[in-house]
Amino acid sequence: MTADQYDVIIIGTGPAALGAAFHLSDNNPAISILMIDKEPVCSGGLLNDCKQNYSYPIGFAEECWTREEAERLLPLVERKLQPVFKEKMNLETYRKRAERVGVELFDVRQAHVGTDRSRLLIRRLMDELADRGVQVMLRREVTDVREERESALITLDDGRTPRAGAVVVAPGRKGFAFLQRVMEQLGVEYVDNILDVGIRVETRLENYPIVRDYYDPKFYFPDRVRTFCTNSGQARVALERYGEFSLVNGHALSSENNGNGLVNFALLKTIGLKDPVRSGHQMALILGRLANEIGGGRPLMQRVGDFRMGKRSTAETFNDDLYSFRPTCPVTAGDLGLAVPAKIMRHIWAAMKKLDTIVPGVLHPSTIMYYPEIKMYANKPAFLDSHFRVTPHIYMVGDGAGVSRGITGAWASGIRAAEGIFEGKR
Repeated sequence: MTADQYDVIIIGTGPAALGAAFHLSDNNPAISILMIDKEPVCSGGLLNDCKQNYSYPIGFAEECWTREEAERLLPLVERKLQPVFKEKMNLETYRKRAERVGVELFDVRQAHVGTDRSRLLIRRLMDELADRGVQVMLRREVTDVREERESALITLDDGRTPRAGAVVVAPGRKGFAFLQRVMEQLGVEYVDNILDVGIRVETRLENYPIVRDYYDPKFYFPDRVRTFCTNSGQARVALERYGEFSLVNGHALSSENNGNGLVNFALLKTIGLKDPVRSGHQMALILGRLANEIGGGRPLMQRVGDFRMGKRSTAETFNDDLYSFRPTCPVTAGDLGLAVPAKIMRHIWAAMKKLDTIVPGVLHPSTIMYYPEIKMYANKPAFLDSHFRVTPHIYMVGDGAGVSRGITGAWASGIRAAEGIFEGKR
């Protein structure tokens, strides 16, 4: 079978892939680009509720970025996504409270689209790329990526073997296993020793009123714990399937919808494993499977009131009592202490207590802690240059490659790869 020839092939259609595609076509309208995704629609953070952070270091892997480099590219990201920024109020009050207990609160320029409107944004972006002549294949899986003498070649699940002068691999967090396999096939060294493990907290709006002043507050606590992905308005906790088990995540609809009076956010602890335990991927699988096994095939949830008294939650705990509310994601009521490693839970609980000092009320007995929320995005390759090149013709970008931690950082990493492709053609 004769292979199709392109200037650039991009694996993925998430933010990193879009960043590369737009920058390539902006600077060379005649360039031929093929984008491939196994999903039926653009995946990643854009497809969820699409929170965007436009302030360094939020969303950037700091070991891969300087402030100057991030701030050079963020305006380019903003130009394409056209965000409507959220207003912030009373930030200094919360910041002073945080400083008193050794916590840092970042002032971040933020925008939010909402799960109900994210597909409209995706459609606009994909239609614009189609108008530029970018070819897109959805529901097609890449089974192999190979470096050749003058180009790179990929194999699709239907047997086709397109090749290009450059291949950008941008599979996102869900593609961490695919990325590992490709790196091993190519002989690319990589680091797989970092992951984020934590809980998703759900409570009433009156117990976390800071979201009225600051949509997605970014608190950084001691012991490498941070808040992540806050949702309010019409907010819910959702399940995400990873192979044979489920994780929890949070979503929120746009401000056009009436609120449900609830808030949810993640508290994540960054884990850095040392020799001889090196695989964050394997640790994530073990923790995810354990929680789902204890939960009878589902994640776990526990009320703060039960956790403080050292007893498990039961289905009866989630009732219509005066201070209670129904969970938006009815998983298995149980005891997080049986599933969360003790050191991780100790550091997360310490952060919860500090947060309750900054925003009194979050530790109300009715507050729910869901587990597990795990971010598997740190299979970081050994890069050949600052453009995230791993072989002469292959680049790896985005959250899956460990160079970003969110939509804007991922998009910017795609731009850096595109700049490297142009630089290589000179």
